Amino acid sequence: MCGIVGVFGSESANQEVIKGLKILFNRGRDGYGIFDGKNVSYSDNLKFDDLNNSNLSIGHCLHAVVNKVRQPFKVKGVFAVNGEIYNWSELSNKYNIKAKNDAELFFLLLEKLGVNKTLKLVDGDYAGVYYRNDKIYLFRDRIGVKPLWYSLEKGLAFSSERKVLRSLGYFDVIELNPREILVYDTKNKEYTFEQRGFFHINKLDLEYKELVSKLSFYLINSVTRRIPDVKLGLLFSGGLDSTIIALILKNLGIEFKCYFAYVDGLGIAQDLDYAVSVSKELDLDLEIVKVDLDEVEKNLNLICQLVESNNVTKISVALPFYFALERAKKDKVKVMLSGQGSEELFAGYDRHIKSDDVNKECYNGLLNIYEKDLYRDDVIAMYNSIELRVPFLDSWLVNFGLSIDGKYKINQEGNKVILRHSAIELGLKEHFAFRKRKAAQYGSNFLKAIDKLSRNLKFNSKSEYLKSLYDEGNVKLAGLLSSGKDSLYAMYTMIKQNYEIRCAVTINSKNKYSYMYHTPNVEMVKLQTEAMKIPLIMFNSNGDKEDELEDLEAALIQAKEDYKIEGVVSGAIYSKYQRDRVQKVADKLGLKVFTPLWHMDQERLLRELLKNKFRFIISSVASDGLGEKWLGREIGLKEVDELVKLSKKYGIHPAFEGGEAESLVLDCPMFKKKLNIEDAKKIIEDEYSGFYFINKAQLIDKN
Repeated sequence: MCGIVGVFGSESANQEVIKGLKILFNRGRDGYGIFDGKNVSYSDNLKFDDLNNSNLSIGHCLHAVVNKVRQPFKVKGVFAVNGEIYNWSELSNKYNIKAKNDAELFFLLLEKLGVNKTLKLVDGDYAGVYYRNDKIYLFRDRIGVKPLWYSLEKGLAFSSERKVLRSLGYFDVIELNPREILVYDTKNKEYTFEQRGFFHINKLDLEYKELVSKLSFYLINSVTRRIPDVKLGLLFSGGLDSTIIALILKNLGIEFKCYFAYVDGLGIAQDLDYAVSVSKELDLDLEIVKVDLDEVEKNLNLICQLVESNNVTKISVALPFYFALERAKKDKVKVMLSGQGSEELFAGYDRHIKSDDVNKECYNGLLNIYEKDLYRDDVIAMYNSIELRVPFLDSWLVNFGLSIDGKYKINQEGNKVILRHSAIELGLKEHFAFRKRKAAQYGSNFLKAIDKLSRNLKFNSKSEYLKSLYDEGNVKLAGLLSSGKDSLYAMYTMIKQNYEIRCAVTINSKNKYSYMYHTPNVEMVKLQTEAMKIPLIMFNSNGDKEDELEDLEAALIQAKEDYKIEGVVSGAIYSKYQRDRVQKVADKLGLKVFTPLWHMDQERLLRELLKNKFRFIISSVASDGLGEKWLGREIGLKEVDELVKLSKKYGIHPAFEGGEAESLVLDCPMFKKKLNIEDAKKIIEDEYSGFYFINKAQLIDKN
C-alpha cells in the first residue's frame, strides 16, 4: 500500500504536503510524487525543485507491489491512491485500457467513466483522491480497509493518517465514512457528501452442503486474489481464521511464513500452544516472537502514538500485531495476510450469540469495523513498511457471507459453524476446526502485560495508564441523552475509555409511547447537562415514527457543525429497533456509532450502576409486577434484588429493556452537582402504569 496527503486553501500547500510525506515515510519508500496545482514531479528522496506556487498540492509515497509506477497520475484529471484493485486485469480487458498496474487502471477508468461509475466497477481495498474540473473527490472502499482522514477547518486537507493533519495544524480531523464520497468545489470552496451503498442481507435457498462448498470456493478465491509476487507473511494465532488462510496457501503451493508474538513470563499464553500444534499439523514455517514485559513497556508509547488511541482493547490487540510485523520486516516480508473480519462476518463474538438476528448483528459490525479495527491494523503494518491484506473482507466473500442464514453461523454446535465445516472440507481436522480460542489480547498475554504495568506504576486502571502515554483523545462523541440510567451510563463508559463527550443530544418526543425515545421528565436533561458542564442540543418532535428519525438527523447535523463530533454513543441494550435506526442516521451523516452496553446482562448493569455511584429513581411504570409504589422510588441493592425476583415471576426485564419502566438519574460521577427534586406528583393511569411527574427540581452541591 501507499500513503497520500493533500492540501487546498493554504499558501504553503506544497511545503505542508512535503512535511506530510516525511511523516508517512514508512508507508512507501519506493518513490514520492507531488502535484503542485499545475505539474507533477517525482523524487526518490523527497527533494523537489521548481514547484509551482499554488494553494493546491497532492502528494503520494509509493509502496510498490505490482510494478513501480509513480503517482500522482495526471492527464485531464489528477489521481493518487493508496490501495489494491483485485479485478484490474478484467477491467483492463473489458474497457480496452492498457495500464501498467492497478493504480493506473483505476485512474484511466476515472478519466473515462467518472467517479461514481468507476467506484461501482473496481473491486479492492483503496483510499484515493481525484481532482478534475475544479472539484476534489475523496473516497474509500465501502468497508474502509484503507484509511482516509480529512479536515474542512481551513479549506480542505486530507491524509492516510490522522497524525499527519494534526502535525500540520489541523485539529478538527475526521475519518471519512467509507459509504461517503466527499466532493469539494475549489472555486466556491463548498463541499457536499455523496452517499454510497453497502452490502445487503439476503438469504440463499441452497442445501447446507452446497452452502459449505460455495463458502470454500469463495474463501479460496479471496485468498488467491491477495497472493502477491513478493515475499508473503501470515499473522498466525492457531485460531480458525488464520489456520484457514494457512491451509489454503499450503494447498495452493504458495511459499509463506507465519508469525506469532506473545508475552513471556506472565503465565500460560494459550495461543502459543494453539499456534505450535497447528503449525506442526500443517507443516508450517512458524516464527515465534517472544516478548518480555520490559519490551512491552518500552514500545507502548510508540504503539499509542501510531494507533492514535489510548483505548485499552485497541492497544492490547495492536501489541502482538506490532511485534509480529516488526520481526516480519526483518525478514523482508512485503505483504502480510490477516484473518481480520472473520469474527464480524461469521458471528464469532458473544454479542452474536445473544442476538435474535445474527446477520443483522454481522452487518452492523461490518459497518463499524473501520473504526474498531482497520485503522489500527493499517497504521501498525505500514509503520513496518508492510502491506496488510484481509481475505475475509473480500467483497465477494462478504456478499456471500451475509446471504448465509444465521442459523448456520450460530447453533447448538457453537459459533462460526459453517466456517468451521468449510475448514474441514478444505482439509482441516475436526479437532482443530472446532477448537475454541480466546481473543488475541488474551491468548497472547498482552492485556495481562498492560494490566501488570499499570499496577506496577501505581495507576488506578489500564485506561489511566494508557492515557498517561497518549492524551490527545479518541473519537469525539455526542451522547444521545434521555435523562435515564442507560444513556448516561453509556456516556460514562466511553469517558472511562478516554473518549470525549463534546455535547449531548436529546429528542423531546410528544409521543409518550415512543419506541425510540424516553419521554418522562425529559426536560431534566437540561439540569443534567448543566451538572456535567457540557452543551445540550434538544429538538422537539411530534413523535411520528419517521419524523422522530428526521429530528434526530437534524440534531446530529447541528452537533457535527457546532461541536465537530465524529460519532454518537447510545445506551441501547437490547432494542434492535432503536440501535438500527440510530445506526442508519449516523451512517448517513458519516458518524461512528458506539453502543457500549449492547447485550449487557441487565442485573449486572443495575449492580454496576450502583457500584459506580449512580443514583436514579423510577420515573414511569408500565408492567405487571410494577405499580404506584415504584414511582419516584430510588433504586438500591434491595430494589435490585426485588426487581430480579419480579423478572422471574412476571417475565419482565430487570433493567426495563422491554419498556416496563423508565428512570431518571439524580447523580453520577460525571455530575459536578446533583439533582434535587423539590416538587413532584404521581400520575396513575391504571393498576400497573403511571408517571412520576416532576414539577420542580434544581441542582445542589454534593455533600
